[in-house]
Amino acid sequence: MALAEGLRAPDFTLASTSGRNFNLYRDMKDRPCVLYFYPKDFSIGCTNEACSFRDTFEVFLELNIAIYGISRDSIESHQKFRKTLGLPFELLSDDGGKVCAAYDTQLPFVPLFTKRTTYLLDKDQVIRAVYENIFSSKKHIKTMVAQLTNPAIKLR
Repeated sequence: MALAEGLRAPDFTLASTSGRNFNLYRDMKDRPCVLYFYPKDFSIGCTNEACSFRDTFEVFLELNIAIYGISRDSIESHQKFRKTLGLPFELLSDDGGKVCAAYDTQLPFVPLFTKRTTYLLDKDQVIRAVYENIFSSKKHIKTMVAQLTNPAIKLR
């Protein structure tokens, strides 16, 4: 089960396709973001999900909401995946799985498998929306876009 809405998201530092380490609390200070966890670069569902985020990127950009994809793949795999799909956002490598564990995105009986889970964080890194569905990659984007228009959710 994913982390609950209203909790402050755990801080972490991971290697990024930008070439520098990404730290959630430092790099997203006073800025909302989407963290989406996914199982595997180049798999069908993960490719569909990444392309859906790519295709709706302007919606998030206009609201100054950063998007970060996180999986256990290597930075080299992420760089190929990002280039192949033309992704306008960074991917983060959690090759040891510690961040996936902290965000409760690992299956209990298959800890090397990352559950498809998306978090919308406000400017203070508090979880404002979460969607978890292993099989429906496109609903993650639809759910997050719908949450952006929800008046109960304050991101700033």
